Amino acid sequence: MALLMRGFPMRDRAYWARGLGRQSARIVPEGVPRYGYMLDRGGEAVGVLLVLSGSVEIDGRAETRCNLSSWYVEPAFRSFAPMLVSVALKNKEVTFMNVTPAKHTWPVVEAQGFAPFCQGQFTAFPFLNRRRGAVRVSRVDAGQTPTPSLALPEHDLLRAHAGYGCISLVCSSPDGDVPFIFRPFKRWKDRLPCMRLIYCRDVADFVRFAGPLGRYLLMHGSPWVIVDSDGPIDGLVGFYQTESGRKYFRGPNKPRLGDLAYTEFALFGP
Repeated sequence: MALLMRGFPMRDRAYWARGLGRQSARIVPEGVPRYGYMLDRGGEAVGVLLVLSGSVEIDGRAETRCNLSSWYVEPAFRSFAPMLVSVALKNKEVTFMNVTPAKHTWPVVEAQGFAPFCQGQFTAFPFLNRRRGAVRVSRVDAGQTPTPSLALPEHDLLRAHAGYGCISLVCSSPDGDVPFIFRPFKRWKDRLPCMRLIYCRDVADFVRFAGPLGRYLLMHGSPWVIVDSDGPIDGLVGFYQTESGRKYFRGPNKPRLGDLAYTEFALFGP
C-alpha cells in the first residue's frame, strides 16, 4: 500500500484500504489474481500493477473480466515495468479493461494490444427530460432482500454496489422494473457534485428513464450524470467530450457501454 501511495500521492491510505478491502470479499475465478502483480527486489516492493479480477455474466455464461487499475514502478526499476503487464496479459481467455488511461498513455495502451470500447463521455442533465408515463424510482440498500414486487436478476449486483457507496435504483413502470447504479463523485476541482453511470442494461434505458432518474438524483444534490458514450446521445440534454473518458479492452468479450460494475470506479469510489 505504501508503494501505491508513493505512486499516486493524491490518494490517501483510506482510499486504497477501502477498495482493496472490497476486492478481498469478492469471488475470484481460478487462474487470475485477486489483487494483481508486484515487482520484488530482495523482499522490497518496487513495482505494482493492480488487477481487479472477477466474473460477469454474458449471454447466460460466466466470463472472467479483469480491470487493469493502478500501475506504478519506482524510477530506478522502470525498465522492468513492461514485465508486469506482459505477465498479466498472458491469459488469452480473459477480457482485460483499462478504464482510466491518461491521454498521454493512449499510444502505449494501444501498443499493448488494447482497443477502445468507449471513445468519450457525455455529460447529461437528465432532470430536464420530461416524464414519460407513470414511473416510480426506488432505492436498493445493501441489506435489502428481494421482494415479490421487486425481484430482479441484478438484485445482488444492486445490493453489492450499494454497499460500496453507490446509489442503486430501480425504475418501475407498467412495462416492468429496470435497474441502474450510479457512483457519486466530484469534478472540476471538487466543487461540483456529479454522478457516474456505473450500470444499466442498455444506455437506451437511461435515456428512457432520464427524467425521473434525474429528478431523484437532483434531490440528492447532483444535477448531472456522466455516461460513457461514443458520441452525443439523442434524447439527452448535455454535451459530449472526447478529451477524457476513453476506455480500452483486450480479450474475447468487448465490454458494452453502460457496464462499469465492479471496476475501480465502483470498488474504490471517488
